Amino acid sequence: MLRGIILGVHVLLALMIVGLVLLQRGKGAEAGAGFGSGASGTVFGARGTSTLFSKLTAVFAAMFFATSLTLAYLGARPSAEPASVLERATQAATTTPASTAPAPTAPTAPAPAVPNPTPPK
Repeated sequence: MLRGIILGVHVLLALMIVGLVLLQRGKGAEAGAGFGSGASGTVFGARGTSTLFSKLTAVFAAMFFATSLTLAYLGARPSAEPASVLERATQAATTTPASTAPAPTAPTAPAPAVPNPTPPK
């Protein structure tokens, strides 16, 4: 249950990071206008302030990292529940108490009729 919730949050964070990265402008987005117009510092990445998208990307990346570590920890822990159908069957056979009723037997054929030793009168 807990693993499923964390996995859902993990996938949601991954999708949000991808969306934010795609929405952001790259550092070289103004490369054509940057040369010759005196703003060549922005072409090579001189940026003083960070945008909201970059801050959100950093926060989501940290949360993604935390959920990754949590899922790795939960995945490495041995589970108390059986992993395969055969393990479930053997566990069910060992935990089910033996019944006190006798085991059913195969039906037998009726005994042949024995003739009466005294002759009829």
